[in-house]
Amino acid sequence: MELSISQIKKKALASLKGMWGIGVGLTFLVFLVTTIVPGIAEVLASGGFSTWVEQTETPVLADVVNVFLSIVLIPLTVASYWFYLIIARWNDPKISQVFGVYKDMGLSLKVIGSSILVGIFTALWSLLLIIPGIIKAISYSQVFFLIKDNPQLSALDAITESKKRMKGYKWKYFLLNLSFIGWVFIAIFTFGIGLLWLTPYISTANATFYNELIAPQGNDDAKSADLAI
Repeated sequence: MELSISQIKKKALASLKGMWGIGVGLTFLVFLVTTIVPGIAEVLASGGFSTWVEQTETPVLADVVNVFLSIVLIPLTVASYWFYLIIARWNDPKISQVFGVYKDMGLSLKVIGSSILVGIFTALWSLLLIIPGIIKAISYSQVFFLIKDNPQLSALDAITESKKRMKGYKWKYFLLNLSFIGWVFIAIFTFGIGLLWLTPYISTANATFYNELIAPQGNDDAKSADLAI
């Protein structure tokens, strides 16, 4: 029997038992790397802190550095999704595995390429209307999980496969993520501190959604023991 949204969330919470500490730690670490590092790089590219504070426009070099770092950090963000997929499969991940994604240059480039293509396709659909853009973004939502389980897929193949497998599940995926809106507002009122716990919850719920509803549609073994990032 197909899991309901409530059951998916309960299963995610169950798999997070005893894993909250590492989940919070990863969330904080990824936040630092993806915000502090680009911030420092922008200051340096602007000519130093005093120049950066007084500038009214960001220098071209700083913009280039920001774009470059945004692209380079894509695999780190995606690897954090895979981290929670490991948790959703009742295994014990290590934070070092997340950074290990950069050891496989081919995989990192595929992830970057997939992210860029998804962004382009979503933007093009959004030019029509916002709603089609949202629908397509949901259709593409399983791309990175599919690449993890099926590394032989190309970026375009993963996008096509995600669209195919999300047929009949887009509304449930939308409602699953919408169900966290109350927690998001609460986290905001804690000056964002609550996001350290909410992010692992949402990420594990999305990983559980994939593991229970999307992965079984293929020939891949959704419960594979080969879970190294």
